[in-house]
Formats: sequence, structure tokens, C-alpha cells
Amino acid sequence: MLQLQPSRSLLETPTFLTHVIRMEKLHVYIGQGKRSCSHAENMKGFIALLLLAALCFEGLNAECPDPATLKDDYGSKLCAQMFEDSSYYYDDSCTGSFINVYPDEDTPIMPWVWDNRVSSLVVGRGCSLTVWSKTKKQGSKKKFSAGFQYHLKEVKKGLFGNWNDSISGYYCTC
Repeated sequence: MLQLQPSRSLLETPTFLTHVIRMEKLHVYIGQGKRSCSHAENMKGFIALLLLAALCFEGLNAECPDPATLKDDYGSKLCAQMFEDSSYYYDDSCTGSFINVYPDEDTPIMPWVWDNRVSSLVVGRGCSLTVWSKTKKQGSKKKFSAGFQYHLKEVKKGLFGNWNDSISGYYCTC
């Protein structure tokens, strides 16, 4: 049996549809209204509802890209991808705007639109990403190996800080 697991935010929206299936009839509740159908219509309607729900939920499940196959839109290998947003739920991290980091890219000064804005990142397989908290490779330094970092706020920087919105320069090698 196909089970869909929507994100919490969808379940909390007022437009969430509730469906009840019975052997003879299908009842679809939308707000206060109720509609009954014949058995043949039930199956067609139910299958259409499942397909529609699957398509809707597929777009909602943002996932971090796979480090083993990290590539840009043109198929070029990436060393890393850094994302503007992070989420409490791991499956919703790696969202928002992102910056592609290519192998052997050395950027001691982040572009001003990205300075101190990275909240999650993915480093490609066989690669490592070194970041600094200040421009020109100054300040705190952290090296990330291949894999996901869903929440940079969970990565300690010094005694009291964290790496969320703290990257001002980077160097990536593969």
C-alpha cells in the first residue's frame, strides 16, 4: 500500500484534504461539502487523487544533493554546494539560493551577496571544503569533508559561536 508522508507544514495548512475510503463509496470531504460516487468512479477518482498527491508531495520534499553525484546544471563536477537556507527538518534543508563551488576553487573574499549567508552545505565525494569566518582567509577556520551539513548552526565555532551565516571565504579541493 502506498503511504505518503507530507511535511509538517502541509498538514498544518487549512487546505489539507481529508479522504475516507469505503468499499462501496468514496467520500471526499472538502471543508463542509461531501460527495458520493459509484464504485467505478471511486477507483478512477482514488487513483487520480493518489497520482496528484504523489506529484504534489514530490515537489515538497527538498533534499540535499547526493555528494557522490554532485554536479552543476551543465553536468560539470562540483566540489561543494552552499545553500542559503536550513530547516529544523533535515529533509527540508539545502533550500533557497545556492552557490556552486568547483574543484580547486579558491575564493578568499565571498561575493557580497553571499558573505555570511550560508546555512547548509554539501561537499562532494573525495573533496574537502575549508571555510573562514573573515575575508582573506582570516578569523576562524573549519574544514568540511565529503557529506552533508544540514545545519551549520550545529557546528561550533569557537567557545560560543557557530558557523551559521558565518562563511566569508572558502577553498575547495578534490
